Amino acid sequence: MNIAVILAGGTGTRIGTNIPKQFIDVFGKPILAYTLEVFQNNCSIDAIEIVCHKDWLNEVKRIVDEYHLDKTKWLTTGGSTFQESTMNGIFNLKGKLSRDDIVVISFGVSPMTTDEVIEDSIRVCKERGNAIASEDMVMCTCIKDVTDSEESSVEPILRETIKGFANPWTFKFGELCDAYEVAAEKNILSDLEPHTTSLYFALGKRVFFSKGTNNICKITYPEDINTFKGWLLLKMYEEGKINLEENE
Repeated sequence: MNIAVILAGGTGTRIGTNIPKQFIDVFGKPILAYTLEVFQNNCSIDAIEIVCHKDWLNEVKRIVDEYHLDKTKWLTTGGSTFQESTMNGIFNLKGKLSRDDIVVISFGVSPMTTDEVIEDSIRVCKERGNAIASEDMVMCTCIKDVTDSEESSVEPILRETIKGFANPWTFKFGELCDAYEVAAEKNILSDLEPHTTSLYFALGKRVFFSKGTNNICKITYPEDINTFKGWLLLKMYEEGKINLEENE
């Protein structure tokens, strides 16, 4: 089976709203609903698990019911951090999945993830054991001098040596579950960056790249919502649902 694990437990402080960003309405629908529909409508995804903050469980249930997201089989309470929430989601699947089942992890605020990216992530994971949707770096980059209060750098990074992680990231369930069990035993989760790849790197594991996208992989700031609105309008235009030229 291929299971989508949707992380919807964040509070979204950087976006500056009084509700978590995954519940912000865009054209009358919560961002989380758009993300869930991507995986609901993907033919390779067999079931969905949603990891959510305990205070928003009822709202998630409402979204699942209202938008007929019937692939949703499990709703799990998140933790206080990204890593704890992910671990809760993975551990909740113990006894429900086999070790070779595939887990496709996505932010709940990644509604622009495409079928092509999901399919390639699953393909690479089947071949290599994991797959991280990634993009080549096109911007000039450098290493920030964290000791300089004036915000500067003296060290460039060659673009061809960098990959940017996108969404989703995909693993064989058994190996991922083992990794979180080791991390919990060693008590290292609090030291890790908020991404599952950070866990793999900390344990000396290799991650493999799959196809990414130039779309914003995760809505984080207010301007990202405007980008998403534009993307939605273009998609509706291409599907013939709206006529952007009718007023010309």
